Amino acid sequence: MGTFEGRSVIVTGIASGLGSALAREFAAEGANVLGCDINDEAGAEVMDGIGIYRRTDVSKEHEVEALVDDAVQRFGRLDVMVNNAAIQVEQELAATTEEQLDRVLAVNLKGPFFGCKHAIRAMRGSGGGAIVNISSVLAVAGDPMLAAYGAAKGGVLALTKSAAVKYGRDGIRCNTVLPGDMQTEMVEAYFAAAEDPAALRAQAEGEYPLGRIGQPREVARAVLFLASDDASFVTGEALVVDGGLLAECY
Repeated sequence: MGTFEGRSVIVTGIASGLGSALAREFAAEGANVLGCDINDEAGAEVMDGIGIYRRTDVSKEHEVEALVDDAVQRFGRLDVMVNNAAIQVEQELAATTEEQLDRVLAVNLKGPFFGCKHAIRAMRGSGGGAIVNISSVLAVAGDPMLAAYGAAKGGVLALTKSAAVKYGRDGIRCNTVLPGDMQTEMVEAYFAAAEDPAALRAQAEGEYPLGRIGQPREVARAVLFLASDDASFVTGEALVVDGGLLAECY
């Protein structure tokens, strides 16, 4: 029997990268997975045979509310909420437009805020649950070309702690994972934006004590730990999964 056998799990942003890995890992552990994205073709393909796909723009509260309600109606309750959906803009702070900032904050900060809000609403009525927010090492360290992204991810870290403190007595745990670079489409886009993508990739990999960037499944397994009963006394924590990057550089 899998760790999440019969449990209800929502994962946002499942069309690629970490979200795709999360959906597959939860399903492999027996969970009833409701995955969402705005890339319908890719999202439906990921969820084919492992769970249910629902189009959801996490920057819109009414859509997140409907997503949570759907999970409760289908599965009877919501046990785990993983707020993973995110975008990035490869742009230095001084050149970032208001429109770019608004979009990044809408998806990367408002999205997890709405996800927490409506997951908490559902979980309070059914004895509790676990929320895992996906932040980033850039919540605590800077990148010259990802100012908006880092600002949003720092907000996710603070949001996590606030939720954990307020709702622990309702049986709701809230934690966050801070990944380093992973082999995902988002990281590939970051490399591609450089004048010399190959050189930037080599530089990035060289900064990691493990000598490489991560694989999405490696981060996904850390998320599953925080969502599981093995982490029943863990809440309000930021689990860094970065191959030793912060230990070496900061």
